[in-house]
Amino acid sequence: MHVVQRGNNRAACFVDDQDRAFYLHHLGRLVSEVCCTLHAYCLMTNHVHLLVTPERADGCADLFRRLGVVYTQYFNKRHDRTGTLWEGRFRSCLVQTEAYLLACYRYIELNPVRAGMVADPASYRWSSYGANAGDIQDPRITPHAEYLRLGADREERRRQYRALFGSELGTELVRDIRAMTNAGYVLGSEAFQREVGRRLGRRVVPGTAGRPVLAEAVDGAQHDLL
Repeated sequence: MHVVQRGNNRAACFVDDQDRAFYLHHLGRLVSEVCCTLHAYCLMTNHVHLLVTPERADGCADLFRRLGVVYTQYFNKRHDRTGTLWEGRFRSCLVQTEAYLLACYRYIELNPVRAGMVADPASYRWSSYGANAGDIQDPRITPHAEYLRLGADREERRRQYRALFGSELGTELVRDIRAMTNAGYVLGSEAFQREVGRRLGRRVVPGTAGRPVLAEAVDGAQHDLL
């Protein structure tokens, strides 16, 4: 699942590094408690990106509910504010493995580059790039099976992963990742989308008639499909 949560009215949800460190600490604590594995992340100024595999239907919802409560309480107290911090429910899409999954890794970790914050993802401290591509030991990160297929050992996997960043994702792919995530649809091949839609009994891609797929339903289907 590629998951995005934004600050309310696109306001900042991280003011400084202390905020980011607090968020990551509790993210690492909670992912295992709610039976999720975290593969990639990026903390931007007013939103977060995660790539996670929940092991139960309500895994993502439980993670963001619990993380939202503890972080909002901390943030409001530290910055002398009240009220909601996040823009409603998180947005997510089910991601087909193979090429699409590694594309989501790159999409997430290239966010600071696309935003003009850094020229190289390795220069941004608050993402998983250093763990997936470099020497940083990040206990929050669990490599996905597709990442592990990049090489026979850790050094080869990191080398091959860095090589993926030598080419651009492409405008169309970036657009598709954004659109599918924002709408709660499914990112993958047409055959994969048809199969997910058949299992869920509802539309999982943009179309005309029919109810849009619910994020909870996609969350519940992922265990069999990823």
